[in-house]
Amino acid sequence: MKVELAPRVRRPRRLERPGWRRAFDVSLAAVLAAYVVLWAWAVMDAVQRGARPAISARIATNPLDPSGPPEAAFLLDAALRLLFRNIVEPATGESGAVRVVIAAPDSAPLTPDSLPEGVAIEYRAVGDTTMRDTAHVPGQPGIWDMVVSARNAIRRVPNLRVISLVPISAKRGGYIGDYRVGNWPWEEGGTPRSPAYAPPRGLIPVHPEDVDIPVSTHFTLGDFLTKGQADVWPKYVLLSPRLLDKLELTIQQLERMGHPVENVGVISGFRTPQYNESGGDPSGRGALSRHMYGDAMDFFIDNDGDGRMDDLDGNGRIDVNDARVMAKAAEEVERRYPKLVGGIGVYPPTGAHSGFIHVDTRGYRARW
Repeated sequence: MKVELAPRVRRPRRLERPGWRRAFDVSLAAVLAAYVVLWAWAVMDAVQRGARPAISARIATNPLDPSGPPEAAFLLDAALRLLFRNIVEPATGESGAVRVVIAAPDSAPLTPDSLPEGVAIEYRAVGDTTMRDTAHVPGQPGIWDMVVSARNAIRRVPNLRVISLVPISAKRGGYIGDYRVGNWPWEEGGTPRSPAYAPPRGLIPVHPEDVDIPVSTHFTLGDFLTKGQADVWPKYVLLSPRLLDKLELTIQQLERMGHPVENVGVISGFRTPQYNESGGDPSGRGALSRHMYGDAMDFFIDNDGDGRMDDLDGNGRIDVNDARVMAKAAEEVERRYPKLVGGIGVYPPTGAHSGFIHVDTRGYRARW
């Protein structure tokens, strides 16, 4: 005869019993509460006595050291949040795509309203992988990474470069070093018709290793170099972050209109006054070209990289209507952001190029 055995029931261990579990949780909570109270009292007592709390004493520890405490990393995170709120986010513009801050020769260093104790802002030369080369903006012209430091712990601020200008007073006889710049109208005196046409206060020095530095999502510093003087370095450039913002907003608007943009072609960015005299129109409106003031660009959409305007309107050929699609996007940007008003010009294909648009931020509406 087969005997059926009742299934074995496992008795709960003591801590698994409901009563014991509740008692254990209450005891653990009491211990943790006491620890927090005693820790807070110790910190306040140390501060009142003028002693340095342990958390400050240990800030010098490298947060990347596996054996080190994380306090420095926490402080750097707090500093980065302040930087993003006060400096980085405003610098990226309405588009969120601008990657540079331009510091005039006599401007104060960029710092947020407040920083955690023991944290400082430093500037390191772009490309300095040793993180040992320290400079202060605007004490020395150049292109800098912004670095947050807490003693031996350091972090770069991502997606932002600070450019400190070479003062225009460095120009001698139309040259800075061996690079021929020329002279702006009213540079020797007189009053321009508006502040937008005042001579620049400084120029960006550009070395060969700086050409590919991103200044926004779709543009690099090299996109704004004046043609010519190929073997002369450093070169010098004017560049307006407002222009970068308008260009990126125009690209974003094109994408909203159903025209994805992966690559742009640049006809002309900054033009020195010397180049404008020889390669541009030196009379009439050409004498006051916005290209000379760093807030104008002639460009086209070139996703396939063939050096020609893409067929944006889908009619199977490259014609002036493709540039008009771009101009429509720029018009919408000015409607939504009146502070970026300026010039929009449409250029049809010719033997030299396949069509493009001109965009600038001169401060008043101009169309051609």
